[in-house]
Amino acid sequence: MRLTNIKKLVATGALGLIAVLGTAEIANAQTYRDYQRQQRQVQRQQERNIRQQQKAQRQYQRQMYRLRNQYGYYQTDQRGIQILRDAVNRGYQQGFYAGQTGRRTGNNSYTNISIYRNGNYGYNSYVNSNQYRYYFQQGFQRGYQDGYNSRYQYGYRSNNGINILGSILSTIFNFSN
Repeated sequence: MRLTNIKKLVATGALGLIAVLGTAEIANAQTYRDYQRQQRQVQRQQERNIRQQQKAQRQYQRQMYRLRNQYGYYQTDQRGIQILRDAVNRGYQQGFYAGQTGRRTGNNSYTNISIYRNGNYGYNSYVNSNQYRYYFQQGFQRGYQDGYNSRYQYGYRSNNGINILGSILSTIFNFSN
């Protein structure tokens, strides 16, 4: 009987050893998965931090301009400046065509024309609507005068259409950075 007891004891010990080793292996696998998950979380957080730093640098590097007109001061960036320049040019174009129509109909006043009063033709909400209207109307006034008088004092004709002169833009825009 002793041999049977020894066999049982060895078999039980072997099963216990297998159970302990299997549990340790499972624990190691879980620990490794936990480690990988933590590493991914750390990596995602580092990537978020880098994106936030880059965003802050872009905002810091963005050059701001200060415009002055009859309403006071207005601050915007390069994109805002471009939108307001486009407003002057659109105003000039629309005013030129309205001036040509006014000459044919005998209307020498642009102040009652709805596109002039509204001043929102081509408006982009990136800039203040009052600012856009002001610059659109500045271009419209000059365009109307040129169109009504069949001249190009404030603008020029090119293959791309009618545009306001750069020197006129400079007089309309009073900005500093």
